[in-house]
Amino acid sequence: MTTEAVSRDLVEAEAAFLEANPSFRETAIVDELRATEYGRIDAHGDVYLDYTGGSVYAQSQLDEHMRLLRESVYGNPHSVNPTSSASTQLVEDARAAVLRYFTADESEYECVFTPNATGALRLVGEAYPFGPDDQFLATFDNHNSVNGIREFAHAKGAGSAYVPLEAPDLRVADGLLERYLDEAAGEGRHNLFAYPAQSNFSGVKHPLEWIAPAQERGWDVIVDAAAFVPTSRLDLSVWKPDFVPVSFYKMFGYPTGLGALLARRTTLEKLHRPWFSGGTVVAANVQAEMVVPESGHALFEDGTVNYLGIPAIAIGLRHLDRIGIDTVSRRVDALGAWLLEALQGVRHSNGEPATRVYGPTTWDRRGGTISFNFLHPDGAVVDERFVDIVAAAHNISVRTGCFCNSGAGETAFSISKDTLIGAEFAEGMILDDYIRLVGMPTGGAVRVSLGLATNFADVYRFVGFATEFLDVSDVPADLPPRVSC
Repeated sequence: MTTEAVSRDLVEAEAAFLEANPSFRETAIVDELRATEYGRIDAHGDVYLDYTGGSVYAQSQLDEHMRLLRESVYGNPHSVNPTSSASTQLVEDARAAVLRYFTADESEYECVFTPNATGALRLVGEAYPFGPDDQFLATFDNHNSVNGIREFAHAKGAGSAYVPLEAPDLRVADGLLERYLDEAAGEGRHNLFAYPAQSNFSGVKHPLEWIAPAQERGWDVIVDAAAFVPTSRLDLSVWKPDFVPVSFYKMFGYPTGLGALLARRTTLEKLHRPWFSGGTVVAANVQAEMVVPESGHALFEDGTVNYLGIPAIAIGLRHLDRIGIDTVSRRVDALGAWLLEALQGVRHSNGEPATRVYGPTTWDRRGGTISFNFLHPDGAVVDERFVDIVAAAHNISVRTGCFCNSGAGETAFSISKDTLIGAEFAEGMILDDYIRLVGMPTGGAVRVSLGLATNFADVYRFVGFATEFLDVSDVPADLPPRVSC
């Protein structure tokens, strides 16, 4: 098909899409910004669909941050000299901007700057006051950075448990969570429950309504918002989780290496850090081995914070505010629903489906992350490494693997507990060995994720790319080894 014919088909498809989604025109500000702030995407011919991995940054974010750095001198904030005071002011302005963005009352919530959401979760895990009678509870659907908290719990003698998902939608069955919460409820215990507001594997949006019932039963609650807040509003004046980890590069692309732990002050006071460092103490001495710790966010920000990078957070939040998170959400919902339906409509010449979606097959209670596999005409899964190779040839950026979400992957690929317990894992094994041991059909799924700069042409081009796998019965034998799941 000629380029002219492809362009004509795109115009016709977009017209039909707009007719079916008339409110999408209200999000036209993003199409305007696509040409100005994000023009490099189209200039390079890229189709960027890995927003759950990281968002794209706007040109104005870079310009404003570079101007800030060029025009002033900023020093280490652990002092009171003029350059230090200037840095301190910028850091505190950014902290206030984060709390304001999430409508968090400063008297109720603290904002602790971290390297990323994983760093935020580690702070909670290592300092949470687990004891032998306590419990760490998580849903199967969680990032491995949440799953890792169980190691801190086990080290202190606490138990751990997981709330399973139901296939094929990969949701928690109604009423099941309450049973798990009730089993470990009790006075004087330190129990911690963690779940994602939105799955980084399937896009499922788990209910924020879980927070209050868990707290009423005496549980502290982590809501992992890293995959949720880039395209959805989280109002902490309405929802009151105890801990909320976020990564700012997932929200607006720049800066990387910065995240935050939003924590209720009363719950933060329960945490006991296993060490102290520069910046986290009022005073410490050597001869008496005495230490007077800081309080609030200062207790958790080790050493010198990224004082030149943190001001870019406030810049990014202002940029996102100008667009409007509700605008982003409406766009992603409309484009995602169209893409989800289109992918399920791709079929081989023998009439068999060419894709298998993991999670909900409609847009009900889900976000802009779609995980699936391409299928051969006989129903076998197309190796995701081959998908990577073909995608690269089309300048398409997607993610493949298990996305650091073991539990959702185990449920999606029907891997049983008996299989995992019976497998003999050896030190030094590679991912391909693990996949063979547990009987996975492939090394993972293909993940397409939409975000603030996605347009109709992106999803349309991806569906065109999907037709590359029609009637393909085999793939090259010399595919590269898998690096990680």
